[in-house]
Amino acid sequence: MLTFRGFRKYFGDNLILAIPELTVPAGIHWIKGQNGSGKTTLFRVLGGLIPYQGDILLNQSINLQAQPLLHRRHINLGEAAPLYPGFLTGTELVNLFSQAHKAPADQAATLIKYFNADYLHQPVRAYSSGMLKKLSLMLAFIGQPSLILLDEPLATLDTATVELVYNLMQEYNSKHQTSFLVTSHQDSQMTQLPLTATWLVQNQTLTQLSDS
Repeated sequence: MLTFRGFRKYFGDNLILAIPELTVPAGIHWIKGQNGSGKTTLFRVLGGLIPYQGDILLNQSINLQAQPLLHRRHINLGEAAPLYPGFLTGTELVNLFSQAHKAPADQAATLIKYFNADYLHQPVRAYSSGMLKKLSLMLAFIGQPSLILLDEPLATLDTATVELVYNLMQEYNSKHQTSFLVTSHQDSQMTQLPLTATWLVQNQTLTQLSDS
């Protein structure tokens, strides 16, 4: 699903991550790591938000640097602490993302109903952290992505919404063959997700800890 070749990410002269050669198979993957280890940096790279050195291939066909438009159409990112223009409404953001990702006509309405997000007509500046997180998750599931990146998706969510997120992930994975990379401080053994593998970001690289 993802192939890294000679991948390096620096901030200035400081090496943050280096992945010489690695293949991550399709499925649902749980990524662990201490604060500051580089998990969010990896996700922002994969989400197309920051530059890097080397090659990353999606499904052995899409080079994320050479084909940025295809990259953004096939990989969605739900950020840990999303920042959106405060004057926009959630509805406007959902419509914008739906258009950009060529989403099915009824998908946005289905997601809004699924997350019981009846507040989207309000400007984003009025949202609580939980409301922002729900909006971020809805945007991450819009379109028909091959890979969805969820950075701390469970933070600020109540138990019922966490259950909704787990169920939606399994539905997308089984029906649409969507893969997931998930970072969380929660222990992966506390979830009911059928994980393909668990990974660790440590010592400036990404290594596999276990298979499912």
